[in-house]
Amino acid sequence: MGHLIDHYLTIRESAVGEFKDKGSKFLAYAFPFEHENQLNAYISQLRSEHIKAHHFCFAYKIGLDPNRFRANDDGEPSGSAGKPILGQINSHGLTSVLVVVVRYFGGTKLGVPGLIAAYKGATSEVLAMAPTITKVLSNTYIARFDYEQMGHVMNAFKACNIELLSKVFNEDCAVTFDVRLSDEVETLHRLRAKILNKSLEEVHWETEIDFCKIEISTVPFL
Repeated sequence: MGHLIDHYLTIRESAVGEFKDKGSKFLAYAFPFEHENQLNAYISQLRSEHIKAHHFCFAYKIGLDPNRFRANDDGEPSGSAGKPILGQINSHGLTSVLVVVVRYFGGTKLGVPGLIAAYKGATSEVLAMAPTITKVLSNTYIARFDYEQMGHVMNAFKACNIELLSKVFNEDCAVTFDVRLSDEVETLHRLRAKILNKSLEEVHWETEIDFCKIEISTVPFL
């Protein structure tokens, strides 16, 4: 069975880079990018800042899904802009990134090879400047239990070294916590065993706990 990949490298914050060739100026903007519906806002923002620019070429890649990417030449010859931008995102091992390269035409045509080199160079420049961060994919769970069980359940979480995201201790108690995808089965197995005061061999994935319901959270809690 293959190892589950549950993390990726992305940029921590936006950055700007610049590349010049034969009078043309290429301004590259890199943004952390998690959702396709963010695209229009970024492009509109740059168009309003660079009214006299001729092209706003871009590429993005999102998460670990190999199909969530796009490259756009915005009027440049086909394959001369978006593709080299995307190529640099891949070469840097990044995802969940949008790079937009704004071109000011300098009066001299660069030809397709020149354009490829320029868009590649601008993107390489900005990605080299952008600070990176590794993001881990996880699922958020919620555990619900009666107040009288609070001490026992909290001790189980502590014994399993599970950090709580939120907690409510009323007559009906609830806590939320994240579980890394690659550790999900093992972590929940250990937690159930601790809550039930049983060995790992006595507890299975389907084991129910009458006084503590643990389920995946589909909505933000608190």
